[in-house]
Amino acid sequence: MNLETINPATEEIVEKFQQFKDEKINEILEKCHHAHLEWRLLYLYTRAKYIKKLAAVLRENKRNLASTISEEMGKPIAQSLAEVEKCATMVDYYTHNAPVWLDDQNVATEAQKSFITFQPLGVILAIMPWNFPLWQVLRFAVPTILAGNTVILKHAPNVCKTALAIEKLFTECELPDGLFKTVFLGVNRIPSLIEHPYIQGVSLTGSERAGRSVGELAGKNLKRAVLELGGSDPYIIFHDANLELAVDTCVNSRLINCGQTCISAKRFIVADEVADAFEEMFVEKMKSRTMGDPMGKFDVGPMARDDLRQQLHQQVLQSVTKGAKLCVGGFIPDETGFYYPPTVLTNVSSGMNVWDEETFGPVAAVTRFTTELEALRLAQDTPYGLGAALFSEDIDRMEKLAKHKIMAGSVFVNDFVRSDSRLPFGGIKASGFGRELSHFGLMEFVNIKTVSIK
Repeated sequence: MNLETINPATEEIVEKFQQFKDEKINEILEKCHHAHLEWRLLYLYTRAKYIKKLAAVLRENKRNLASTISEEMGKPIAQSLAEVEKCATMVDYYTHNAPVWLDDQNVATEAQKSFITFQPLGVILAIMPWNFPLWQVLRFAVPTILAGNTVILKHAPNVCKTALAIEKLFTECELPDGLFKTVFLGVNRIPSLIEHPYIQGVSLTGSERAGRSVGELAGKNLKRAVLELGGSDPYIIFHDANLELAVDTCVNSRLINCGQTCISAKRFIVADEVADAFEEMFVEKMKSRTMGDPMGKFDVGPMARDDLRQQLHQQVLQSVTKGAKLCVGGFIPDETGFYYPPTVLTNVSSGMNVWDEETFGPVAAVTRFTTELEALRLAQDTPYGLGAALFSEDIDRMEKLAKHKIMAGSVFVNDFVRSDSRLPFGGIKASGFGRELSHFGLMEFVNIKTVSIK
């Protein structure tokens, strides 16, 4: 069975790709394994010097990479360009810091010498999504390779061109062959890949269902795993929030990448005192955002696939039948492309699809609260625990709530949740486990080894 890239703006097939046969997969596994055996012995600063070239290559190829991303999954070109630059900045960050973080750490004990050393594991499998097809891959791959591992990428089937472009980036950096390789295969063949003795760990960014499956396989085979799964991020707007700031931030967060982001704002929990004003401003801002060709100057592009659009639309329709009020959007446009307009539902409550489930698209669910305790209860009324945001002028109070009361991997105050190379990223509960980015992400696929000499 072939894999297809379909342009979501035109609904045309861009290119077809053949799945790799077992012989080719085994050849790649051998190549990556032997590359690891040599790469791991290089001096840390030598590894960093090699990888640092990647930042320059990313910037040199920015326009082509961005165009490929937008063509395959529909992201507005300005956002695709920003994604490429973000990757280059991340490479700069890690190549500067990783050699220091991975250096041996001496520990005073009764022995003549004791130290902690951080050694690579081997070949790590990456199972990556389409929504940030460059950033999601490189934010995992760069620290993992710097640590001395090698990487095999199984990318989402609708971004095969991007997957090949990433492999080409490593080739253009004149890095050792086998450091990073892409494979094309169906989901049904992932178990045998995870089970292969050369694979020493797996990093998945995807759905909760995929996470449960991969987590089970990794555990059964005693392989290290990092799972970055879905989210239903609550944004709490308190009575003393700067409403203009809150509305702008919430709209931006909900519509980035056409709302197809695990950490985008999804559930808006608004204080009764300001709810009317917030909803009016919020709806107007959502209406004002333009939707169109991702290669043009529009705010919102198409969704990545029609099946995802249909699923989102059903969540909206089912919620309306249960009592949600549709304020704007909520229809499938009669035009070519997988477009879905910015949509706002108010009067949302538990039991409605847009509240209970993750909405992966430009749909906002708004509800109200009267007390802080109720706001916190509503925020935690989800199986997910990826991100959350709080809006208030009382910064000290928000800091305490963020630290002690919100169960999530990230909490932002008066800003939208985002990933940053300098900060650890990941979730709890149904949003997965493990961390990417910062020095915590660097340590996920290393053997933290104790050496004691007497």
